[in-house]
Amino acid sequence: MTQEVSTNADDQEVLNEVEIEVFGKENRKPPLAHRYIIRINKTKYTVEQRILSGMELLALAGKNPNQNKLYQKLHGGQLKEIAPPDKVDLSAAGIERFQTVPLNETEG
Repeated sequence: MTQEVSTNADDQEVLNEVEIEVFGKENRKPPLAHRYIIRINKTKYTVEQRILSGMELLALAGKNPNQNKLYQKLHGGQLKEIAPPDKVDLSAAGIERFQTVPLNETEG
């Protein structure tokens, strides 16, 4: 598969599309891209923003933030809770995927 490459204003290479899970599993920082492929639960989504809020990620997955929590799965299996206003930089190293959990399963 051939990857299209362009450069930004700082002469950094920018790939057309990057699947962050591939880089996360190797604990590597993904390159800059025009589009990022992310996985929330078992579904893959393509987004054009590098930085997304927890609210945007929940909306993408069709989940209500009042009824679900969002977690970021990091390299090594660690889970980090992402609150709706929190920002996630998809170009950070170690992000493998995201998962949602209904509040009633964790809140008693």
